[in-house]
Amino acid sequence: MLDRSSWTPKQIDLSRPNGARMYDYLLGGGCNTAADREMAKRLVALMPQVKETVRLNRSFLRRVVTFLVAQGVTQFLDIGAGIPSVGNVHQVAQALDPECRVVYVDNDPIAIAYAEPVLKDNKLAAAALADFRSPEQVLRAPAVRSLIDFDRPVAVLVLLMMHFVPDSDDPARLVGRYRDALAPGSYVAVSHPSFTGAHGELLADAEAVGEIVQDAMEPLHLRGADDLLRILAGFEPVPPGVVHLPLWRPDSTADVGRHPERSLVYGVVAAKP
Repeated sequence: MLDRSSWTPKQIDLSRPNGARMYDYLLGGGCNTAADREMAKRLVALMPQVKETVRLNRSFLRRVVTFLVAQGVTQFLDIGAGIPSVGNVHQVAQALDPECRVVYVDNDPIAIAYAEPVLKDNKLAAAALADFRSPEQVLRAPAVRSLIDFDRPVAVLVLLMMHFVPDSDDPARLVGRYRDALAPGSYVAVSHPSFTGAHGELLADAEAVGEIVQDAMEPLHLRGADDLLRILAGFEPVPPGVVHLPLWRPDSTADVGRHPERSLVYGVVAAKP
């Protein structure tokens, strides 16, 4: 647990919950604070589905990376990556192809401070402190320039992060800047919360969770499938397109369940022609 470890950056307010650290806690990680744990427990108590959504997103990540490596992609830029936990991108990708290169990008200094010792013995994986909303900062980060060759296909992963980017920041323009930097044959993968398909008690619980997160952290910006397609203009979604997480290339029909829409998160992978 953090709670002001000696290496924790002094400018970070550990009394305020942080999305990346809460996600780490829900995955069973140890890079989180009392504030993160308290908030995560509060959300789970209100809506147990929160834990299942985190699990489904991690499973989506695994399936996406497996698919992309099978397409010949060996370079991954994970933006808004949070804290590397068990089953993260470099572990999945390098198990399939040891030559895969991975750079984790996050704007949280704690996530980067934790990632660096985790990755220090991995010559093909690194972490960079940068913000998705500043594409030039991301694309020119030393770790990115060192490991990623933009003349070859790259997979850009933006998982459970873009809902913190308001429409006023023009996410389509931001994604377009990354698209322009990528070689043909590159991909982008997005998972994004949406209340589409939620009704009754599930919708009420989800809205209550959203209000708590907004009050304690930062505003959420939920989007539907059409919104995501607009944001990804210039990319071509691969089948099955924009779907709720359990429906994106499941390993078996048993993994889909009776109500995949209850994940409350869309997933999509799209290719640059």
